[in-house]
Amino acid sequence: MYNNLKKIIHSVLSKKNIFKIEPYLRRGWSVFYLGSKHQCTICKTKFKNWISLPNQDNVCPRCGSLSRDRRLWQLIEQNYLKPHSNVLDFSPSRSLFRIWKKQHTYYTATDLSGDFISDNQYDITAIPEDENTFDLIICYHVLEHVIEDRKAMNELYRILKPTGTLLVQTPFKEGDIYEDYSITTKEERLKHFEQEDHVRIYSVEGLKNRLTKSGFKVEIKPFKKDTFYGLTDNEIIFVLKKN
Repeated sequence: MYNNLKKIIHSVLSKKNIFKIEPYLRRGWSVFYLGSKHQCTICKTKFKNWISLPNQDNVCPRCGSLSRDRRLWQLIEQNYLKPHSNVLDFSPSRSLFRIWKKQHTYYTATDLSGDFISDNQYDITAIPEDENTFDLIICYHVLEHVIEDRKAMNELYRILKPTGTLLVQTPFKEGDIYEDYSITTKEERLKHFEQEDHVRIYSVEGLKNRLTKSGFKVEIKPFKKDTFYGLTDNEIIFVLKKN
């Protein structure tokens, strides 16, 4: 029912209007899921069940967070949620955007596509910010969309403070990075890269090597499944610092 209702709402309302009314719709819908078996790390609400997506991911009924959003916020709360930190977030989830805006005055969200809530529309390959500006940069599921990804990595390095942290995540495959820029149609990109607007699939080592060449010190952090918080098994997050 949830997935069908979502399709109907998206067919009759603009993205701008959906962004506005979504919190109120979810507040009412989440009443049917309340319990004590699970808890969202973002909105802190407890539920008897998650909402299950066709890809088997678990969605929070209250704030709409995906499992990767909940893991990211858990990591941020435990390690990087500090007063007066200057934060830049690329294409953030709506649940994370809203919680950042409630408690952090130095948070900036940017999205070039227009598919996400944001303050700015920065081109990640030419970011209009000064060197050494940000204490924390979040770049989740962005680089696989960018043809000039090495240029983007260089820009991220440039604007990160010497003491700052960059958090990166993308989909991964075994073996080498797979990319072919002659593949340009949505149909072919879906077939080859598993999503219509992806231009590659990284391997863990391949992404590490590219980030290292941009100057980053790379730590690869694997995480295990957590049923209570709805977190998936074998999730990988790159934690990057300047050398």
